[in-house]
Amino acid sequence: MSEPFPQLKQLVFGINPISEDDWDEFSKLWKPFSSKRKEIITAIGEREKYLYFVAKGVQRVYYFDEQNREATLVFTYNPSFGGVLDSLLLQTESRYFYETLTPSVFLRAPFSELQVLMQTRPAIEILIRQGITHTISGLLTRLVELQCYSSEERFTQLLHRSPHILQLVPHKYLANYLGIDATNFSKFINKIKI
Repeated sequence: MSEPFPQLKQLVFGINPISEDDWDEFSKLWKPFSSKRKEIITAIGEREKYLYFVAKGVQRVYYFDEQNREATLVFTYNPSFGGVLDSLLLQTESRYFYETLTPSVFLRAPFSELQVLMQTRPAIEILIRQGITHTISGLLTRLVELQCYSSEERFTQLLHRSPHILQLVPHKYLANYLGIDATNFSKFINKIKI
């Protein structure tokens, strides 16, 4: 595994290049953090305090209610940002869990310090806004797929978008993410050429 800071820098500059001075200040916020498999990093009712950069491992953001209904909303894996973003940015109690599916290694930045940097360095604020805009765009695409596409079309779209995901994420979580029965998900794996 390569070092997390060069990976973080590559992701940042891929979203919105910033000056070396801004990068130096931004990179100072990030501290190493690790978690075991199946650990809840953020629970429902907690306020998200950190923005995470995933250096290793796979995580998911999911909803779970008192009627045992579960909905996997987002997967995060290297190289990407993670956490419960609405709770982080609004500083409200999370309505979702952020859980590791595998042992995970992160860098994490406290929101309080990130917020100060966003207020004092416009390039950092633009970077965060661009990252959020990409996230919203992906979520809107996913909403269209969930509401308009058949199960098989959702499965096929996922493989076109992220062909490696079948090796990263347990299939029961992928089926839940797509809103597909686990049996049908298995049939699609056997039926569709990957």
